[in-house]
Amino acid sequence: MILSATIDVMTDTATFLSDFGIEIPNEGTLSKVVFKNDRIRVVAFGFDEGQELTEHTAAVPAIVQVVSGRFKLTLGSESVEAGPGSWTHMPAHLAHSLLAREPGVLLLTLLK
Repeated sequence: MILSATIDVMTDTATFLSDFGIEIPNEGTLSKVVFKNDRIRVVAFGFDEGQELTEHTAAVPAIVQVVSGRFKLTLGSESVEAGPGSWTHMPAHLAHSLLAREPGVLLLTLLK
């Protein structure tokens, strides 16, 4: 069961998700927006082994956080191996790509 709650904390509002609600599809990739407001957009991705996002850029800075699995991230001309707990900040317009080395889940945060 996925628990999503909006919690008022004094004058601000907090959002809590007990689970991203993302499943890893067989031989595919799945994405789901789990939060958005006027400043950020958070997308959860589920990748099966061997699935990839080909080289692209984003118009805004972004953060990639690996939740589970292993990924090859190519950032500009450099490649890194990213596993659970890894964190990457990418400036706007940086060419990047991703290859899932094993089934996994990551969070992409787009910063407006």
